[in-house]
Order: sequence, then C-alpha cells, then structure tokens
Amino acid sequence: MLGKLDEELPVPQLGLLTDDAEKILDFARGALQSGIACALVTLVDIRGGAARSLGAHMAVRADGLFCGFVSGGCVEAAVAAEAIQVARAGSDRTLVLGQGSKFFDIVLPCGGAITLAIHALRRSEPLDAVLASLASRKRAGLRYDAKAQTLEFQEATAATARVQDSFITSYRPKTRLVLCGRSIELKTTTIVAEAVGYDVIALDGGAAETLRPEHLDEDSAVALLHHDPHREMGSLEIALESKAFYIGALGSDRTHSRRCNELRRRGFSDASIARINAPIGLFPKARDARSLALSILADVASRRMKSGAH
Repeated sequence: MLGKLDEELPVPQLGLLTDDAEKILDFARGALQSGIACALVTLVDIRGGAARSLGAHMAVRADGLFCGFVSGGCVEAAVAAEAIQVARAGSDRTLVLGQGSKFFDIVLPCGGAITLAIHALRRSEPLDAVLASLASRKRAGLRYDAKAQTLEFQEATAATARVQDSFITSYRPKTRLVLCGRSIELKTTTIVAEAVGYDVIALDGGAAETLRPEHLDEDSAVALLHHDPHREMGSLEIALESKAFYIGALGSDRTHSRRCNELRRRGFSDASIARINAPIGLFPKARDARSLALSILADVASRRMKSGAH
C-alpha cells in the first residue's frame, strides 16, 4: 500500500467517472465550495511508457470521493488514499510510482515510471479562473510550484510542461465542431459528435443558419457536408479565413480538384487551399452516413491531438 493509513481515514470511492480536465477541476471546486478539503493530483513526469499524458489530473476529496485518472485505472485508488492524507493534512507531496519507486508493490503495466504532484487545494480562485476561461472559449493554465506549494492561474499557455521550478498545465476549450449542409450526413455526424462531448453547431443553410466568422476559433473544426459544391463556397471562404484547426469537405477527388480551381480563381493561395481535408474523413471511401460520421470525428480528433491539445 502507499503509506500507512490511519484507521479513521475513509476508503477511496469513485465519485465521478471522467478523464475530462474541465470536469475534474469543477469536481474539485465543488468540494471546496461545500467546505470539503480536496487535493489535486497532477502527472508531472513520465519515464518510459505511460497510460496518460503529462498534466493528467485526479481530484480527491478528504471524505474519500475522487475522480480522474493518472494511469490506466490500476493505481488510482491507491493514489487517492495518499491524496486523502494530503487533503486532510494540508501539506503537499510528490509521489513516484513504477520503476525506482519505494512502493515496490505498485507496478505499472506499461513498465515505466510516473511522478505525481499532490497539492492540497487552499483556495478555489485558480480553478474558478480556469473554468471561466474555458467557458468563454479561451485557453488557460495552472502553474504549480512544489517548493512554495502554490497553484496559480495562468492566461493562455502554449503547452503542458515544466518551466524552471514550476509545472504548468495548459487547458483548451472543448472541441467545437461546426457542421454545414443539408444532408443525412450532417444529422448523423451531429448525433455522434454530441455523444463524444463536442460543442456542436449544426448549420443547415437557412437564413439564420449560415456559417459566420464568430462561430470559429483556434479550437474549432469545420465539416462541409454539402452534396452541391456551389452551396459550400461561401462557408468555405469563411473557414479558410479563420483559425480553425481543421477544415474538411465532402466530395470525390474530382470534386475537390474543381473546388481548388474555383478557390484559386477567388484569390486563395495554394497554401491556404491545402488546409482543406478532402475527401473528408480519416479512412477513405466511407459511404454510409454512420461510417462517414465516425471517419470525420476520427480525423478531427487526430488533428486535435497533433495540434497539442491537453
């Protein structure tokens, strides 16, 4: 076991099944607002393989309820037991699991080692600021100083990483998927994307439902699902002028060639046109609506990961 637990300490129990950072931070904030001490666990170093990425979180309440993951589920209850002690004592700890750890009975299936920073949350303001930023679709971060045992809000940060003596965890708003078109593909992709948890805007081309620049930011993806290329051109121009990290369009290679020629005629450069993923989707020749929806979402998720999302 991780440390020797006092008999009065509660047994860790899963309070919320999630690995979503925003929900984990909100879980921790809710504990503090209810007057319950809470610890935030952060994965700050990886040696070898690991099931989670740097910056992965757990939130552990002093009453034993916890949420989040820092591994594949094999060590979370033990980590929560350690974090309960931190939450109650109000003193931070660093925990190493896997190769080189003093806890020889905890073995990571991936064979590597992870370092966890367990911080006793003393105030909710840093969490409030991050959650408010994400709600307004702005990037944010938390800077943890292990020596000072402090956690501070950071405005938009580039990446999760160690910076000098601190560890900065970056957060991005949830993926927004803007779907344009009048088709069964749009309806089906909307259903699947909402099930995944994306922020979905479905625009069928009506007077009040056309793509506008304010729909798109750097954490947005656009999928043009028109069967008539002429109907997509206005939306495509707006998408190409935006910071959207993904632009995809329905149609064959031949259709895309005509699309590119029309965009060149309208003054778009080859570099700009190259942003378009067409035929849309991660795997080719998806013809039925359900397969195409999965293909589109897989392509969006892959591009989001490559762009450095937390």
